[in-house]
Amino acid sequence: MSIRLGYQMPNFSYGQPVSELFPTVVAQAREAEAAGFDTVFVMDHFYQLPGLGEPGDPMLEAYTALSGIAASTERIQLSALVTGNTYRNPALTAKTVTTLDLVSAGRAVLGIGAGWFELEHQSYGFEFGTFTDRFERLDEALQIIQPMLRGEPVTFDGKWYHTDNAINEPRLRDDLPILLGGSGEKKTFALAARFADHLNIICNASELPKKMAALHQRCAEVGRDPSTLEVSYLCFLMVDEDGDQARKEQRDLLRGIGVDVDALSAEERAQSIADRQFVGSPDEVAEQLQTRVLDHGVQGIIVNMVTNGHQPGAVDLAGRTLAPLVR
Repeated sequence: MSIRLGYQMPNFSYGQPVSELFPTVVAQAREAEAAGFDTVFVMDHFYQLPGLGEPGDPMLEAYTALSGIAASTERIQLSALVTGNTYRNPALTAKTVTTLDLVSAGRAVLGIGAGWFELEHQSYGFEFGTFTDRFERLDEALQIIQPMLRGEPVTFDGKWYHTDNAINEPRLRDDLPILLGGSGEKKTFALAARFADHLNIICNASELPKKMAALHQRCAEVGRDPSTLEVSYLCFLMVDEDGDQARKEQRDLLRGIGVDVDALSAEERAQSIADRQFVGSPDEVAEQLQTRVLDHGVQGIIVNMVTNGHQPGAVDLAGRTLAPLVR
């Protein structure tokens, strides 16, 4: 497994009838596959996230959507970015992603994280708990999920979870990859060093040198060679053959959440959501991603295109722009 170029769909508000929503999702996945992306991701949420829309905006259940995408694609890997551990019993998570792997002929990746969106937990009746609770639960969950993905029956008696000879059949393989996503230098990175094949870092780009140093330290603490843990970075991409049009899309997007990007100082920009955005013409965004991300030792890029990814041709342009950077 390798994730060098991923396409995430965090937005399902396309200005279309609901009957056209999933066909538009499938069209993006197919365009990503044809354009050189190796993995397609959906979010595991029930409500739209703050900064991207209102809670009642369209949001698909992740694994049902991924199974539908699997039936409409041939090569591209399929994952949630990331599965909220708090939303499912971990043995069920192992069974779910293993079934997705079977349905997709070996293309599933388990992306998983601790969970964080309190409103969803309150509304749907899932226990939220404290920050410490959620990471204790994720640690226990991975102790159940990892061996189940490898074909080992699991008996586990923890603080949060219990299994009794949990069996996970059928499976296509014993090496279904595990991806952890997040930014926590102590907890998330430590779990990645212990359990993951891939870590997706979610942070401002200016923080990447510090994050990579922390990850190397967590690997050293458990005796893991950091070169065996693939790392990618999640970013917002706004690319257009006309760089000024891409910059207009950025200004409009940020204005919607009360940020005037043109008024930000360099220091303010580095601390804002704008530092996660890569904006301009194909040559401009390629240079930005190389210098701000890849030059820090990150191997992969996962992009979302919240402003125009659903428009035919946008994902193709992104793939043609970025694939040469990560091959």
